[in-house]
Amino acid sequence: MSAVLRELLRVSEKAADIARACRQQEALFQLLIEEKKGGEKNKKFAVDFKTLADVLVQEVIKQSVEDKFPGLGKKVLGEESNEFTNDLGEKMIVRLCPTEEETAELLSRVLGGNKLASEALARVVHQDVTFGDPALDAVEVDIPQDTLGIWVDPIDSTYQYIKGSADIKSNQGIFPSGLQCVTILIGVYDLHTGVPLMGVINQPFVSQDLNTLRWKGQCYWGLSYEGTNLHSLQLPDPKRKSSDTQSRGTEDAGSEGECPHGLSAVISTSEKDSVRAAVARVCGERVFPAAGAGYKSLCVVQGLADLYIFSDDTTFKWDSCAAHAILRALGGGMVDFSRCLRAPSGPASDWPQLLYHAGDEGAAGVDRWAHKGGLVAYRSQKQLETFLSLLIPNLAPE
Repeated sequence: MSAVLRELLRVSEKAADIARACRQQEALFQLLIEEKKGGEKNKKFAVDFKTLADVLVQEVIKQSVEDKFPGLGKKVLGEESNEFTNDLGEKMIVRLCPTEEETAELLSRVLGGNKLASEALARVVHQDVTFGDPALDAVEVDIPQDTLGIWVDPIDSTYQYIKGSADIKSNQGIFPSGLQCVTILIGVYDLHTGVPLMGVINQPFVSQDLNTLRWKGQCYWGLSYEGTNLHSLQLPDPKRKSSDTQSRGTEDAGSEGECPHGLSAVISTSEKDSVRAAVARVCGERVFPAAGAGYKSLCVVQGLADLYIFSDDTTFKWDSCAAHAILRALGGGMVDFSRCLRAPSGPASDWPQLLYHAGDEGAAGVDRWAHKGGLVAYRSQKQLETFLSLLIPNLAPE
């Protein structure tokens, strides 16, 4: 079912085009924001927003999957509700209509009669996008379609998307905030076992043309199924130490004395002080705060950081499924942080991987799909074992 992955790769680029189009005009973008309420709200943030771009992206992915693989669109689950309320208080269901004109008419109602904006968005939504990877085109892997489920986070790091900062500097390739932290996440999992099988991460805002102010993006994918592991990344040269990637301006700060194991970690800006301090004692200066769960996972996928650790319960299945599948293809994975702390002995291969087919029946709203024990994303089992063996003694007891 590598054809599914090829379609997800294509539709992720179409989604990235929508995200870029919605950011192109600031006046237009201000019309697209609506505060989430009730069960949709992520308790991690005082103010949590969804945008029309979020909803459009999710609906385009659903419809494209259903058109190409009938029945599969109904198994696409996402972060966003497609119910939207316009400035007049009218509630409506946002969906992809059969024609561009019908979609424009529906969007015009959402946008309070803004015809120019509605037509521009409808044009992007209905455009034909050709996008792929030659390395994937030659691959044929047969996975029964009826065993597949799909998690979608249409625009992860929505706050950074809304804020729209384009001039943030990276620290050794990792951006603490800004549009570079925005990702589109599509993860495919086995409905029966919950194991992630395929993943696509599209980063719409990677580099900006200073003349036109238009952005270009980058897409990453991976497939891991019954011993077949394929991905879009070149594995790093094993002779090259991760410390070699440090920039000249930071070489002295991350000395071997401060970080004898050479490990690096990316963490949430909202991470608990106790965990942040323990990670710093293990990794020295090579701890990188960054926005966006999808982006932090991508940093591990890219090899910019060895691990991503998050101890709280405010990441969800749609945040991690895509990256988890790619990491599995790379030989890594994602484990439940709290369960690893309770049972730290034994090889990393025996530690509890995150699964995606069942929610917490005792929870309501988005919390049903939360990773209650936090997570650790990693590329190498050996690095995970070393990291946790050093971290646990440094964690202050609760």
